[in-house]
Amino acid sequence: MTHKTKKIFITGTDTDVGKTVISCAVLDYANNLGLKTVGLKPISAGCELTSSGLRNEDALLLQQHASRQLDYQIVNPIAYQEPIAPHIAAHKKGEYIDLTLVDASLTQVSDDIDVTVIEGAGGWHLPIDNSNYFSSWVAENKLDVILVVGVKLGCLNHAILSAQAIQHSNANFVGWIANSLTTDIANYAEMIDTLTVALSAPLMGEMPYFSSTEEKNENSANYLDLTSYLSL
Repeated sequence: MTHKTKKIFITGTDTDVGKTVISCAVLDYANNLGLKTVGLKPISAGCELTSSGLRNEDALLLQQHASRQLDYQIVNPIAYQEPIAPHIAAHKKGEYIDLTLVDASLTQVSDDIDVTVIEGAGGWHLPIDNSNYFSSWVAENKLDVILVVGVKLGCLNHAILSAQAIQHSNANFVGWIANSLTTDIANYAEMIDTLTVALSAPLMGEMPYFSSTEEKNENSANYLDLTSYLSL
């Protein structure tokens, strides 16, 4: 399979919609194709203070699912302990979010890596401060954007607004993935049909609700269809 190097930014319709589940599944999918992968979580909040410093659960999972291991500080250069919006956590500590740290992290990914998965925090317009958003950095770096839609009542509005915002940012919107947040979602098929028409980028997978972490880790890549995208 011929391919070009991919730098994929995973965003979501909101916080807690399964960005990490999808990011790990994308890594697993690429790994199964024999591609070299790394995962980054540039900005995180809600970290645990360990003997090695602050550690974020999402960032650690990305480390585990990547085929190439990077130092934690490269995977997650900006980390805050309090589980709140990162720019608010930074302000409370008298700091600011310095995106040059994120730039440095991205440049430390070696040229032989085929797929770099970069997981965002929160939704598309994550504030860096009161007037700037992380989405601008994503667009400037010409990353491919995959939108995770947390499927539940109300997701249609969130998904359509998010997709419009991605396009308005002049970012490269390459696809979306449906992630079921509960079992037995009413009118699931109709909602997927609506979004398939409404969103300009293709549906790249439908992730069911997993009752166990073990099942999620073992099977999630099976519900994605990224072969044509990764072979471009």
